[in-house]
Amino acid sequence: MISITIDWTWWVFAGLAVDLIIRIIAIIVVPRNRRPTAAMAWLLAIYFIPYVGVLLFLLIGNPKLPKKRRVKQDQINAYIREASGRLELGTLRPNAPEWFRAVVRMNRNLGALPMSGDNAAQLYPGYESSIAAMTEEVRKAQRYVHVEFYIFKSDRTTDAFMHELEAAVARGVRVRVLLDHWANASKPLYRETVKRLDAMGAEWHLMLPVQPLKGKYQRPDLRNHRKLLVVDGAVAFMGSQNMIDSTYNLRRNIRRGLRWVDLMVRVEGPVVGSINAVFLSDWYSETDEVLIGELDLSAGGIGPGDLDCQVVPSGPGFEFENNLKLFMDLLFHTRRRIIIISPYFIPDESLLLAIEAACQRGVDVQLFVSEEGDQAMVYHAQRSYYEELLRAGVRIWMYRKPYILHAKSVTVDDEYAVIGSSNMDMRSFGLNLEVSMLVRGSEFVDQLRQVEDMYRKNSRELTLEEWNKQPLRSTILDNLARLTSALQ
Repeated sequence: MISITIDWTWWVFAGLAVDLIIRIIAIIVVPRNRRPTAAMAWLLAIYFIPYVGVLLFLLIGNPKLPKKRRVKQDQINAYIREASGRLELGTLRPNAPEWFRAVVRMNRNLGALPMSGDNAAQLYPGYESSIAAMTEEVRKAQRYVHVEFYIFKSDRTTDAFMHELEAAVARGVRVRVLLDHWANASKPLYRETVKRLDAMGAEWHLMLPVQPLKGKYQRPDLRNHRKLLVVDGAVAFMGSQNMIDSTYNLRRNIRRGLRWVDLMVRVEGPVVGSINAVFLSDWYSETDEVLIGELDLSAGGIGPGDLDCQVVPSGPGFEFENNLKLFMDLLFHTRRRIIIISPYFIPDESLLLAIEAACQRGVDVQLFVSEEGDQAMVYHAQRSYYEELLRAGVRIWMYRKPYILHAKSVTVDDEYAVIGSSNMDMRSFGLNLEVSMLVRGSEFVDQLRQVEDMYRKNSRELTLEEWNKQPLRSTILDNLARLTSALQ
């Protein structure tokens, strides 16, 4: 009996000692180079559930890519910077305000491509129409087609696009495809898609593969969220839409009637070379292949338009949160109206304060989100900010279910806009590789205003009176989800 008591006591003291050591080490390690909110969330997780918390921290606690990938990103950034200094990038619009020139300068310092002029852009707010437009450009390809999508599937909606890729390969066009590993392997038709790519003879690779047995591993939830297409260096598409059916071929979506609403932009002009540079940098990251001959930032030539465009890549391969800083700067310089479309809206403290400050200056701030969510934790975390936003004066438009508004754009006053793959949430700021395009030109903002009007007609406005009627259980869920959103 005595020996049993001694053994039990020893294990208790050993467990307490290990627990104390974990807590002390956590205080030293966790807050380093991390936002205070994220550090506090991790410390709470480790303190309340020590062993589970430590395991999660080891698994997903590092928000950066492996050092080897960051070195690659630095190398390609340096080459692009050197090459772009010798190129003609069109004529910029005159009389840009100093604050805008400063934003462009900041973007360049953080790793963005040069601002280029003489570009044309056309929006495609229709899901099938954008795929049809991309399909038509692939049909005309003569030299190469570069395809990069977070989710890329061969299904009934994308079949014509896949057929044109097959035809392009058959006539000698180089077809290169990048698709995110985790996002595709976890969804239907993955094997069918890669088999079809193999059969057609396309060169394809997985982005950010989680394949530890092959020596390929990083934090599992770091994702390449970019969506872009480049054809012959003359035409490019980018935006929010994945290359997949609008139901994502998921039974639960089909059962609920969910369909995604997206926004893509087709561009011509020097900016095409910048979008292609983003693809080539991602290709190099996955293959170690440097396609120097196709890294021509002036390949698009002088376009048929007069837009100034700057491509801003962001993600854990960069030292700073490029997209967050861009959004913040635009908020600070808005004078009359800013309209934000972001399906996943989970701001950090600085972004929330910038939005509130804009409202207090008398700026008309409007936010478009979805009435129904497809990801429960994100949906509830986002809802936890609605009351504060409404009280600040933000008008919130909720796109009516069963549609999921997945477009991502910002319009500022009457002349400036951002469009791309980046949401305004902490995942897009710190964990996802994203690509955004800053545009100066009232004609492009006019196009986006028409899209916003269309979205507004299919939305209902959330009021503070309605929000105050939320049941207690929803408030609890929202607040719990808000706490977990900081775990980066």
